[in-house]
Amino acid sequence: MSKEYVVGMTGASGAVYAIRLVQELCRAGHRVHLLLSESVWQVFTLEMGWDVLHGDLTAIPRLFELPEDADLQIHGSRDYGAPVASGSHLTAGMVVIPCSMGTLSAIANGSSDNLLERAADTHLKEGRPLVLVPRETPFNKIHLKNMLATADAGAKIVPAMPGFYHRPETMDDLINFVVGKVLDSMQVEHALFRRWGDREKE
Repeated sequence: MSKEYVVGMTGASGAVYAIRLVQELCRAGHRVHLLLSESVWQVFTLEMGWDVLHGDLTAIPRLFELPEDADLQIHGSRDYGAPVASGSHLTAGMVVIPCSMGTLSAIANGSSDNLLERAADTHLKEGRPLVLVPRETPFNKIHLKNMLATADAGAKIVPAMPGFYHRPETMDDLINFVVGKVLDSMQVEHALFRRWGDREKE
């Protein structure tokens, strides 16, 4: 059954995790609202090698290599007219991936300075699933306190920490593990990695 999800991208390292998540959700036929922070565009250049104009939302479906029929709604950081800015708009959940420590702090303290932070706050206040994928190391005490605060408020913390029991052989295997754990947290079916106890494919 098709559902509606929100994916927020911050300027933290790890853009590829968000890209893979959006790909998986769209390929499964779900509607995705993609929220981009201002610093995402620099990360696209540094990590993905994309020469994309700042704020060119029309380039995203092509760069993400999405199918033509993908149900993707893209919103800039100040698009407060977006449906997901309001708690009256129902979704099945939201993921902030990767989640910068600045965004984590804003969510932990209820400070909504852009659409992404507002949407996260909305999911918490409405009691809807919110998954935060922090990508930072090492964590300092402030980071840990903010993670605890958001967890106490109802968010789930899924750090970008790949496992190795599935014997990854490629970079894609490592990316898929993290994204698969995020999808597990949202109760979205996938086949991105081999689970513990599953027999190895012949």
